Amino acid sequence: MKQHLIDPEVCIRCNTCEETCPIDAITHDSNNYVVDAAICNHCMACVPPCPTGAIDNWLSVLAGSPHTLEEQLNWEVLPPPQEESGAQLEADGSVSAAAAARAAAAGAAAAAGILSEDSGLDGVPSTGAGSSVPPWSAAQPQVNLYTHKNPVTATVVGNYRVTDEDTESDIRHIVLDFGAAPFPVLEGQSIAIFPPGTDSSGRAFHARQYSIASPRDGERPRYNNLSLTVKRVMTDSAGNVVPGVCSNYLCDLKKNDTVQVIGPFGSTFLMPNHPEANLIMICTGTGSAPMRAMTERCRRQLKEKAFNGRLMLFFGARTQRELPYFGPLMNLPADFIDINLALSREPSQPKRYVQDLIRERAVDVARLLDNENTCVFICGLKGMEEGVLHALDAAIGLAGQEWPEVHAKLKAQGRLHVETY
Repeated sequence: MKQHLIDPEVCIRCNTCEETCPIDAITHDSNNYVVDAAICNHCMACVPPCPTGAIDNWLSVLAGSPHTLEEQLNWEVLPPPQEESGAQLEADGSVSAAAAARAAAAGAAAAAGILSEDSGLDGVPSTGAGSSVPPWSAAQPQVNLYTHKNPVTATVVGNYRVTDEDTESDIRHIVLDFGAAPFPVLEGQSIAIFPPGTDSSGRAFHARQYSIASPRDGERPRYNNLSLTVKRVMTDSAGNVVPGVCSNYLCDLKKNDTVQVIGPFGSTFLMPNHPEANLIMICTGTGSAPMRAMTERCRRQLKEKAFNGRLMLFFGARTQRELPYFGPLMNLPADFIDINLALSREPSQPKRYVQDLIRERAVDVARLLDNENTCVFICGLKGMEEGVLHALDAAIGLAGQEWPEVHAKLKAQGRLHVETY
């Protein structure tokens, strides 16, 4: 049989697979993420969202002897396939040669991304809110050029706070230079960084993933550098004081410090690459990173008369002073980008969230969505996802269309992309 496994060398422990799995077949400890062969039904729901492809591994094993969770949790690399032919398996009474061949074929199909009849419209998996394919015109991305075994060293050339100094929200714009090391990226991709030190078990910390905030030609044009948008995390989800290991490491970096980087990651959350493209960008907080990259790419293309599309941004934060990049954002011309700011804790103003603004602009949103050159990008905290999708549903409904049909079409055409965490 083909056993579904996660490659520990490539996995960046982002928890996307475990959150996505509809049957709780994926679990983890402080070392590895693993798949329980007794539960996994090869539904493929976890494969498209994985940013690195670590989840897409199918190893030949004896049907009665899959690798246990205990084995997988202690791996540093994937083991070799078990060397048994279909005839030997039949002799053992485990499975017939024909059944072994069918299982191998099914595993190969799954590994190649060939989906079953249970898939959604045009072969797109029915699970997940966003597309599992990139926009048709997106440039070809490079992925996994550097891994845990061969990370690349980048030098810090800038670390700037992009929220007001007197606010709780310490968000940094960090610029990394790769020198002579090739590190090609596209807008919408991400990288992962290793924080120094070890966890409570004495193991080196895993790499943490961050979206790239600069366009493909660099934070500084024609330089081999990129930027990240990083928020200093000081509490856990329950509000307890637990400083984030990697976010505090990054926010405290000084000029000329070096960091260990792996990646790049991401092959679907990519901006379209043709001059008539329209972008609807919906984000909160540091989810603005890929939106900044895409906006800056379009701005540079506009100067060269290579972009003629429309940009519409819905950007949420607690207050204006905690909204990253507020100053530069307000300097962008209104005929270049349609900016809608949702502030949920602004004094003397009612609470407003990005989904509220989408409903207010429903006519314009629906008109853009009706244009096949339009792509939607959603990035931010997981809690925003449901509200945003309901708001898009309402906008489509006002235009006399059915959201399930439009949603399926957007996903199948690579026009709706969601990255929430």
